[in-house]
Amino acid sequence: MAPNKDRPKVAAPAHLVPDTDPYHLTPEGIQEPPVGWKHSLKHLGPGLILSASIVGSGELIATTTLGATAGFALLWLVIFSTLVKVAVQVELARWTISTGQPALTGYNKVPPKLGPVGWINLLWVLMALSKILQIGGVLGGTAASLSILFPIGGDPLGMTSLSIWTAITVVGSIALLYSNNYSLIERGAVFLVVIFSFVTVVIALGLPFTPFAYEVEDVLGGLAFAIPAGTIGAAIAMFGITGVGADELTFYTYWCIEKGYARNVGPNDGSEAWERRAKGWISVMYKDAFVSWAIYTFGTLAFFIMGAAVLQPQGLVPVGNEMITTLSRMYTDTLGEWAAILFLLGSFAVLGSTLWAAIPSWSRMYVNFLSVAGVLDWQNTKARTAWIRGFTVALPIIWGLAYLTIQSPVLMVQIGGVMTGVFLLGTVVAVWYLRKTETDPRIYGGGLFNAALVISSISIILLGLYSALNVFGAFK
Repeated sequence: MAPNKDRPKVAAPAHLVPDTDPYHLTPEGIQEPPVGWKHSLKHLGPGLILSASIVGSGELIATTTLGATAGFALLWLVIFSTLVKVAVQVELARWTISTGQPALTGYNKVPPKLGPVGWINLLWVLMALSKILQIGGVLGGTAASLSILFPIGGDPLGMTSLSIWTAITVVGSIALLYSNNYSLIERGAVFLVVIFSFVTVVIALGLPFTPFAYEVEDVLGGLAFAIPAGTIGAAIAMFGITGVGADELTFYTYWCIEKGYARNVGPNDGSEAWERRAKGWISVMYKDAFVSWAIYTFGTLAFFIMGAAVLQPQGLVPVGNEMITTLSRMYTDTLGEWAAILFLLGSFAVLGSTLWAAIPSWSRMYVNFLSVAGVLDWQNTKARTAWIRGFTVALPIIWGLAYLTIQSPVLMVQIGGVMTGVFLLGTVVAVWYLRKTETDPRIYGGGLFNAALVISSISIILLGLYSALNVFGAFK
């Protein structure tokens, strides 16, 4: 008989291959939850991908622009913006962990429907179209940073150099993310967030020791709950983008599933064991959401303070392709000309982190939408993976073309921010509908959380109504 190593390898029968798809809840996938922070740390991750998305376009572009426009007056809104949406994010993730279903599947259950597609998912389509501009602006900002650092074929920010770097950014993103491996996406997100967030927070805290020092009175004045005239549009866009936006609280559900939270809980059999596991893994999700909130809140505050302390006194507001060079003044004016390179590398990291998170996240949402529309079966692992990879290729190309057509990253990001504010209305409705109809009452949050959820929902509804009315010119 031939040695084992010489025997031909025979694939195991399909019915014997273990099902490891995180979107399939099976008794075999059940895992007991960790207890306490120490044992939970290795199970954190979805929030770090969320932070990679948040500590990007919203902070570097929208928040800094708001600080440059309004000064310290809207500091309170930055804090409120990052905090108020978390309860809705957590409640939607609670439903996901208990049912194993991603957000757009849940959105589609909220009546009424137009054919197979629910009204919230139709609203999602409008947001997705506006996000082509927003993420196109992020991709363009990334290309602009590289163009200034290494101009190719002409002057920095010239059409030739920008086009070449846009193409390189698109191709590089596709090559790195085509596998759509969760662990790779998580590790890359952590690396990019840490680099720029650390540098930016250190510089913001060091500003009092530079010519652009800010006083305690400036910070206290920014907590006065006032909105200066002429800043309402930028404020609304910033509120829609910073913190957890409608798109981010939506795609957070996909990463919670792919990290394994729902699969670890297993299918709901009504038992006390399931209730215990569900509460345990939801507790892990709470910790994950808290860590991500801390990261993007400190990052957001740092960007806003830098814009208010450095750019606003000089009358500098980021516009057009000069956005990167204007924003670099936050560094060169405080540290010297040598810091321009530091900023450009950092801006590449922070904008690149948004791209890193956005490409796989939006690929999943697009495919989920097609599944609820009847184009494919979401539970078919092979088909779902193929479609996700297809969008991983297509979306960066579309975003790159959008940027080369418009070439105004700030405007593109702000347009996406306004539509994100409108879509938040739909997400709040969906969260309450799914809570009432599908979330097991045994795993509801406590009284304090429920109060936070009500406050969060009311705030988001007011934002969404204002954004919707503003789109139709009600405040002109």
